[in-house]
Amino acid sequence: MIISTEWIYIIMGIVCFFCSVYTFFDQANSRRIPSGLFYLIYAVTLLFGKVIPPFYTGLMVLAMVAIVAFGGLQKGSYNGVSADEREKSRKRLGNRLFLPAILIPVLTVLGSKLLVNVKIGSRLLLDPSNPTLVALGVACIIAILTAMMLTKSRPQTTFKESRRLLEAIGWAVVLPQMLATLGTIFTKAGVGTVVSGLITKVIPENSVFWIVFVFCVGMALFTMIMGNAFAAFPVMAAGIAIPFLIERFGANADQIAALSMFAGYCGTLMTPMAANFNIVPAALLDLKDKNHVIRVQVPTALLTLAFNIVLMYLLVK
Repeated sequence: MIISTEWIYIIMGIVCFFCSVYTFFDQANSRRIPSGLFYLIYAVTLLFGKVIPPFYTGLMVLAMVAIVAFGGLQKGSYNGVSADEREKSRKRLGNRLFLPAILIPVLTVLGSKLLVNVKIGSRLLLDPSNPTLVALGVACIIAILTAMMLTKSRPQTTFKESRRLLEAIGWAVVLPQMLATLGTIFTKAGVGTVVSGLITKVIPENSVFWIVFVFCVGMALFTMIMGNAFAAFPVMAAGIAIPFLIERFGANADQIAALSMFAGYCGTLMTPMAANFNIVPAALLDLKDKNHVIRVQVPTALLTLAFNIVLMYLLVK
């Protein structure tokens, strides 16, 4: 292939590396050394994760955890443009400011759908193992270049703004990778088998409603723990969906899969572990209450979960 998933990670690693360099030289940051080291380690895992033995990657992760645990991670100073300058730029550019943001989803969809089988010579253009992620990475690069042309900014601005956003997110930036790994570990450890055994002991085997109830609530709770419904699904599917709902009651596997993910998303709305949904918006908007987004979403999540339970029960019954 021409553009592989690995290239996207390398580009992310390069951006993260330059962010760490800016942090190291930020004299206004009293924690600039440990903060810079945190982002440098993260950059190394992105750049060389494919070739670094897992044991040493694990040691680097532990080092990052230690930096955060001992208060070594701190936001820096960014010397951004003044509010008046931003307002002038906003008036000058008008609605064109939205173009880079719009390009990302549009180009991602087009790339993942239209370019997935395109070849140049004998080589595929996009990595067939994950064309959506590659298309997203390419779309982000195009959006950055477009933003630079619109604002007439220098390349350094890209790294400085990336650093500002990265430090606004802080430690939560590593949660997606860590939680995905946690889901794999749970599955390999046989947590699904344990869940299945508990269900057999506690709930009547012929009670469709209670099995559906425990399955949907379990998907929400495991998602709250793992921060990701995709990580929770293998555990709950192996423990409840496959042996009970699908094999015993003959439920449609496609319907169960779709609705179980829907139940998991209800948990996503109620947990700080879902950093990209709940922590990142609070950080970017500089909210005083970092859990405000979650508080607002809880009623919607509970109502949606209740609806999901009833719908799955009616479909399985």
